[in-house]
Amino acid sequence: MNRRSFAAVFLLLAVTGPGRTGEGAAHRTETGLPYRDDNTPDSACLLDIHYPENGKDLPVIVWFHGGGLTEGSRTIPDELRNGGVVVISPGYRLTPEVPVKTCIEDAAAALAWAFAHAARYGGSPDKIHVSGASAGGYLAAMVGLDKQYLAAHGLDPDHLAGLIPLSGQMITHFRVRQERGLPDTQPVIDEMAPLYHVRKDAPPVLLVTGDRELEMLGRYEENAYFARMMKVAGHPRVELIEIQGHDHGEVIPAANRLLLQRVAAGNTADAPGR
Repeated sequence: MNRRSFAAVFLLLAVTGPGRTGEGAAHRTETGLPYRDDNTPDSACLLDIHYPENGKDLPVIVWFHGGGLTEGSRTIPDELRNGGVVVISPGYRLTPEVPVKTCIEDAAAALAWAFAHAARYGGSPDKIHVSGASAGGYLAAMVGLDKQYLAAHGLDPDHLAGLIPLSGQMITHFRVRQERGLPDTQPVIDEMAPLYHVRKDAPPVLLVTGDRELEMLGRYEENAYFARMMKVAGHPRVELIEIQGHDHGEVIPAANRLLLQRVAAGNTADAPGR
């Protein structure tokens, strides 16, 4: 899907709303559920879950909030509510109180909880998609690409149904660079970058950013390079969508509507099947 065709799709979604499985069903929300089983004494390691009543075998979206890994809190985005899918929104510990690697480890623990408990809420462990906004998109990409984090829970990220970072950082996160005493403008690609972990056997990938001229510095270009390198590595299902006219903050509601439409339709990426 190119930039012009997406404009037409976005207009259609704005008028009609996304296609939904189980639309009209009553939904429930449970809040403050602990997702770590190692007695981590931190109230950030809790999650909220929003799900249709009497659902079965439904898609699941695990959605991480943004905030630069320094702020923000768990929330169920309005655009994802009542769409016939299970939505799980975990909190996670923040820098500088903990290093960035701990943030990623928390994200992996929350994702492991989703695999273990999704069926209880009508979701399918075979239909788990991991997403998030900005810093949350970075976390989604890291736990979905660097296998060490889910391996600590006896899981393989290749069992995910899709990775859908929304305006996520694909190079080494600026908070990691700050931890190392580097300036925000110093680009780095190492083991703390999703770009470092490109591989052809990863789950389907959908990348969404705002307008390249309005986004945070280089954010579209990071995602474009990531998409290109995934294709060079031989990955058959990666797609990048740039939503024109939207800056870094404005793009998230629009991206969430697209996220819900794709997940409910079982179509994470437009590219041919794996």
